[in-house]
Amino acid sequence: MRKSFKLDEIDCANCARKLQDELARVDGVDAVSVNFMTQKLTLSAADDRFDDVLGRVVALAAKIEPDCEIIR
Repeated sequence: MRKSFKLDEIDCANCARKLQDELARVDGVDAVSVNFMTQKLTLSAADDRFDDVLGRVVALAAKIEPDCEIIR
């Protein structure tokens, strides 16, 4: 499954890149893209694990960029 989410308060392209690199390491993530210009996160993961993977991605994103929120 592949879904896109709005990002609120991603401050710079460097922050977006750092976030993308770290989220790509989450177990179960097939692909992830963080676009600073469009303020979007696109996540791909297996259908049966998507909600679990999304939860871990949201938790890790909050640790890496506390001011940034993934709007579901």
